This record gives sequence, C-alpha cells and structure tokens, in this order.
Amino acid sequence: MIVRDQNDTLKLLFSWRGTILPKVLPPLGLVMLISAIVGGIEYINLYRFPEIPLVGFTLIGVVLSIFLGFKNTACYDRWWEARKLWGSLIANARHFDRDCRILPQGRRERVIQHVIVFANVLRDRLRHQTVSPDVLHQTSGMSQQALTQLYQQANAPQYTLSLIQWELMLALKEGEISDIIYTQMNQHVTDLSLVQTGCDRIATTPLPFAYSVLLNRTVYFFCFLLPFSLGSVLGLATPLLVGILAYTFLGLDALSTEIEEPFGTQSNDLPLDSMVRTIEIELLSTLGKPTPPPIQAQDHNLL
Repeated sequence: MIVRDQNDTLKLLFSWRGTILPKVLPPLGLVMLISAIVGGIEYINLYRFPEIPLVGFTLIGVVLSIFLGFKNTACYDRWWEARKLWGSLIANARHFDRDCRILPQGRRERVIQHVIVFANVLRDRLRHQTVSPDVLHQTSGMSQQALTQLYQQANAPQYTLSLIQWELMLALKEGEISDIIYTQMNQHVTDLSLVQTGCDRIATTPLPFAYSVLLNRTVYFFCFLLPFSLGSVLGLATPLLVGILAYTFLGLDALSTEIEEPFGTQSNDLPLDSMVRTIEIELLSTLGKPTPPPIQAQDHNLL
C-alpha cells in the first residue's frame, strides 16, 4: 500500500511510484503517437481520414464511463471489505489477549501463540506463499515439530483455530474457566473463522472474466479510434486531448483490475505484512517477550 502525504499537491502531481501510469504508459504512448500522426496529417492537409461522427464517441464514452464506474465500485468494495475483515482480525486478537488473562500463564501463552500463527498462515494462504518455519518459530514461539505438522495441513488457518478451541476445551474440562467464559472466548474463534471465510470468498471469486474482457476491449477500441474522430477538429492538439482522455479510461480500467485482488503485493494492495506485524507486536508485548520491529514503508510502499 502506498503511503504518501496527500496534502502536497505538487508531489501528487508528479508522483510515479504507486500510480497507475507505469502500467498504462505503453498503450497510452501508442495512442498519443497515432494521435500525433493523424493530427499532423490532417493539419497539413496531406490526407483526409474518413471522419467518425463525434456524437457516436460521445454516446460510447458516456456508456463506457458508467460501466467503468460500476467496475471500479465493485472492485473497491472488494478492497474495502478485505480491509474491514483484517481490521476485525486485529480486533479479535486484542479481545483474545484481554480474555485470556483468566487462563493459567502456560495455557494463555499457547493460545496467544496460536493467534499469532493464525494471522501469519492466513496471510500466506491469501498470498499463495509460505513463510519460513524458522521465522514463524522465532515470532510465535511454537516448536518446530508443531510448525511442521501445521504446514502439512490442507487448511492451516482452520487447523490453527482448532488448536485454540482445543486449549479452551481443556481449560473448561479442567475447571480453569466456567462454561460462560468458554462460550465468550469461543465466540472469538468463530469470529476469526468468519474472517477467513470472508477473505477466502474474495480471493477465490474475482469479477466475471467475460465482463472484464468485454470492458477492457471496449476501452482499448475507444481509445485507439478516438484520434480519427478528433484529428480533423483539433489538428496538432490531438495528442494532448486524446492522451488525457485515454489516460483516464485506461487508468480507471487498470486501477480497478489492480485492486480487484486486494491481498497481493502490488502497490495498492493491502499491507498484510504490516498488519500481521502489528498483531505480533501487541500480543508478544503483553506476554513480556521480545517484539519484532515495526515494518517500515520502503520507497513509500508498505507491504
């Protein structure tokens, strides 16, 4: 996720990292080149291209704007829902920390360890990666044998939640907590499971492929045909206006595609590493154990 001071208008105007411009620059440059050729030819009266009625482009542009707006809204809703789910995960980790204080110290540490592991393996599941067991061992304190068994599971996050629930069931069975306290703490396990379910739903259900392809093709056809409609009117100014219009349409299409998958490592995706580190720091500090340093943004990009 890009972290910048958005109050500095000049810096925002000339920003490069984290913007959509690097992705759309090749097709945008091609559109402007075509516009310059068409506009120049029209300006010196070397050749008159068949004029495409401008009213047709106006109607197409209005319809295209509506559908692009719909796609951007749908993709942003996915991004924002993912952020709310991870906010709920952080909140539930804090709830666990408070409620687990009633448990004996050894059992409390094991529950907190499992919560830290859950955040890590859920991030890895969503990003299709596997963090080094040594790193997770140092952070969570779980044994190498337990971590080896964890990585053999088809669904590591749910397996971790089952370990938390097992600890709570043993605490209830041994009389360390009452059934009321067990029900209250077990609700946090259910909430964490709902967080994973929501994240899995977003990660495994992108926007319909046919819809995305149709909109993408329409945007490119519109931008590449635009110079032939405006060339005879604007002449040498054709590349400027066509470039602005093409940047808007191509940029909106590319931006929506990028935030459609909010769990990746692109510039505008969610900073899952930073949120997992927040959970680790807060929970480990309550156990009186060494905490890892906060993750800092690199080149304004926070992972």
